[in-house]
Amino acid sequence: MPGGSVLALALALRLLLPCTEHHREEAERIMTTTPVIDGHNDLPWQLLTRFNNQLGLPEANLMLLNDTHTNIPKLHRGHVGGQFWSAYVPCDTQDKDAVKRTLEQIDVVHRMCERYPEIFACVVDSAGIQQAFQSKKVASLIGVEGGHSIDSSLGVLRTFYRLGVRYMTLTHSCNTPWADNWLVDTGDEPPLHHGLSPFGKTVVEEMNRLGMIVDLAHVSMETMKVVLRLSKAPVIFSHSSAYSLCPHHRNVPDDVLRMVASTGSLVMVNFYNAYVTCGDTATLADVADHMDHVKKVAGAQSVGFGGDYDGVTELPAGLEDVSTYPMLVAELLARNWTETEVKGALAENLLRVFRKVEEVKMTLQGMAARETPIAFEELEGTCRTRYGYAKGAGTARLPPAALALALALVLLHSLLS
Repeated sequence: MPGGSVLALALALRLLLPCTEHHREEAERIMTTTPVIDGHNDLPWQLLTRFNNQLGLPEANLMLLNDTHTNIPKLHRGHVGGQFWSAYVPCDTQDKDAVKRTLEQIDVVHRMCERYPEIFACVVDSAGIQQAFQSKKVASLIGVEGGHSIDSSLGVLRTFYRLGVRYMTLTHSCNTPWADNWLVDTGDEPPLHHGLSPFGKTVVEEMNRLGMIVDLAHVSMETMKVVLRLSKAPVIFSHSSAYSLCPHHRNVPDDVLRMVASTGSLVMVNFYNAYVTCGDTATLADVADHMDHVKKVAGAQSVGFGGDYDGVTELPAGLEDVSTYPMLVAELLARNWTETEVKGALAENLLRVFRKVEEVKMTLQGMAARETPIAFEELEGTCRTRYGYAKGAGTARLPPAALALALALVLLHSLLS
């Protein structure tokens, strides 16, 4: 058969291939040079709850670990080139041992990089991510999930930054003494701060000065808006989806999406079924719908991936673990996303935000660290010392029963005197 006829037949056969197979091949090609940077993975929490962070245990081998969403072979198949590993500790550590527990989770990420140096490269800036890409390693970054982890201390915030933390989620599913969380919008928790207290605004300003990305996943809608107006640098939603498609208060409403667009910020779409369909089941196509919606309202430059793997129990059909990112990219290509748009969502949008955060840090280099501590009376918990505070600064906020007892004693004393 003449050469031209062979080529024509090959092209014809190519067109007859299933659309999904063709797009899967394209996804694999694109991700070979532009791997995904995912905004949120809770593997460190799994390492704590399963193995008490003992990476040397045979059953904790990340090459062989099979009953988690994440292991090294799955990361390779999923073309994961960058991952924000979550240093998460639950809200019940607030006012107790949150700082210690968070330090342990930061430590376990560093030890992952030390134990598997051929796989993970712990990095702290946008240049480090690109160097890891070139070395075919997983750029490993740390995000602290919840402002309760700093125990209302700017010194702890700065120390976390020095230890490699590059984003902090301002709240988890609980208010802090300075920021309101998403449960305020459901009525399950009271609004305390109109988004952020004055100290909360100082936290955001100090994060800008440090070059730490502000993460608005988990915060109330008012907190979202206050921060988007306040922050000098773009922010991220490390693992949130579109409220218009699933009206869960963990998701981002359209008016906030428009603020995301105007500030150059980023929504890294969450895969958790409850945030995708507001139900128990979902599909890969449902997640693509959320990415389409963020693109439509805020622009393709505002879309990213925030799978929430190993932090959720129910995932869409087709996105069962971290090996499945190429299937989602194939779906976006099938929906006529351009290669440029896909590369943006995979990595370049996050890199742009990160570089801008770094640029803002440079412009603020001459600014001194913020030193004014939170007022002592704004703190909660009974196990606090008052070193550094004026003698009459008050006491940490007491629980209701203790407060009632204290008032009763004062009243009794006045009656007896």
